[in-house]
Amino acid sequence: MTRVLVVEDDPQLVRALVINLQARHYGVDAAPDGATALRLAAARQPDVVLLDLGLPDMDGVDVIKGLRGWTRVPILVLSARQASDEKVAALDAGADDYVTKPFSMDELLARLRAAVRRTEDAPLAPETALVETEHFSIDLLAKKVVRDGRDVRLTPTEWHLLEILATHPGRLITQKYLLQEVWGFPQSNKTNYLRVYMAQLRRKLEADPSHPRYLITEPGMGYRFEA
Repeated sequence: MTRVLVVEDDPQLVRALVINLQARHYGVDAAPDGATALRLAAARQPDVVLLDLGLPDMDGVDVIKGLRGWTRVPILVLSARQASDEKVAALDAGADDYVTKPFSMDELLARLRAAVRRTEDAPLAPETALVETEHFSIDLLAKKVVRDGRDVRLTPTEWHLLEILATHPGRLITQKYLLQEVWGFPQSNKTNYLRVYMAQLRRKLEADPSHPRYLITEPGMGYRFEA
């Protein structure tokens, strides 16, 4: 059973989420504040976290940072905050997705399924397991990137984007395909998510992120990985 940790201080929303998740056979734990969330995450080892940013005891971004200190569990942020800089702060801290309140339950569940799917990828054949470039290497079986002899820390969403691109070197991967694979369904108005995550990957992997050599943008179409 897939286990979900809901971190939210609105009792009515918690109740709605628990009912909908349990009806779809998810196991659910709920935490009303950040401290409880961090304790429950360590004790229950959830498969995915739904996290509100406006918690009574700490900012949700601090919860993300606390989780990212020891786990790569997918984190979906649920928040009424609209400012793009707050969304980017949550993504930069290690969140995998951002759903703005109010949201439809169908959309949230699609995002959740996509997040879980990212952690259940089938292993690749050994001959396709290692992608090497001049500046970094990608171990697709171990889900690890090494640059200059050091492991590069990637969030699950960053990893999934890189994995899709690296397993199709030289091939244009469309925005629609990436949105479908990573976030669960194509959303033409969510291409800004791709830009944010690609910028993060370039900062972590490219020698000159403003002039990328490996992670190439095809304007208006998608992205390409050049080894």
